[in-house]
Amino acid sequence: MSEHDDKRPEENGDTRADQRDGNGESGNRLRRELPQEVSGPVSAAQDAPGPEPESEPEPEPEPKSEPQAAPGTGTGPESESQLTGRQRLVKGLWPPRVSRAQLIVALLLFGLGFGLAVQVASHSDSDSALRGARQEDLVRILDELDDRTQRLEDEKQGLEKQRDELENSSDQAEEARKQTIEKERQLGILAGTVAAQGPGITMTIEDTKGTVEADMLLDAIQELRAAGAEAIQVNGVRVVAGTYLTDSGKGVSVDGNKINAPYRFKVIGKPQDLEPALNIPGGVVQTLEKEQATVTIERSTKIVVDALRAVKRPDYARSSSQ
Repeated sequence: MSEHDDKRPEENGDTRADQRDGNGESGNRLRRELPQEVSGPVSAAQDAPGPEPESEPEPEPEPKSEPQAAPGTGTGPESESQLTGRQRLVKGLWPPRVSRAQLIVALLLFGLGFGLAVQVASHSDSDSALRGARQEDLVRILDELDDRTQRLEDEKQGLEKQRDELENSSDQAEEARKQTIEKERQLGILAGTVAAQGPGITMTIEDTKGTVEADMLLDAIQELRAAGAEAIQVNGVRVVAGTYLTDSGKGVSVDGNKINAPYRFKVIGKPQDLEPALNIPGGVVQTLEKEQATVTIERSTKIVVDALRAVKRPDYARSSSQ
């Protein structure tokens, strides 16, 4: 065996010793850098004897050193796990963090509580007042409440009726316009500004002697109105509420318009009421016949009253709705 062969075992042994020393140094360095929980098992594993590798192991890369936190000041999961439940609750509540939504909810809750407090106070005041009232006062209060309830119920029924009428009308504006036109037509008939037609009678007075006076014709008009006449015309002059009659020579003047015999009355109304009203004993017909005048009455299903009066605007009277 050569000298080289003798030296080779020794060199090999030195190399393995250096490797063990290197591994020991790296193990110590890793033990210092790893956490305490891991250091124990790692050191035990390194101290355990094991078979020596036959071949030369490759050098392991040195791990990067990490900054170590000071003991007792860690902020990782380990430090949080060490806190108790009460400490975690205090840490979550303090310092307080108020958001805008929380502030709005707090204000709403405060307003709700204040309103409930006021309502409870008002109820307590009213209850205390009722407790101290006399029996007569309580009876009077109950009667007033019953009357008020009845009035409110009647008002409710009236409003419901009006609502039903408005709902049943397909076109409220058109219905109102039709009612306005109809009312205007009716008022125009009474005022003599609108022509009218309908059933009624025609009364003709022949005065050959000239004995018929204005007051006799006025009595006839009043009797016809009392019997339900709605429109009256005398010899082309429309009779209205303000019509007046006066004697004018051998004739009669109606609202300043002179008319002569024969006097023809066109009257719209119910013929069954108008004719008997003129023929009653001591009535218009008998009075005119005593004056030697001839009276003829004819019923008709259509009487046309076409004499019109000019629309006169009142000087002082105004509608109360304006």
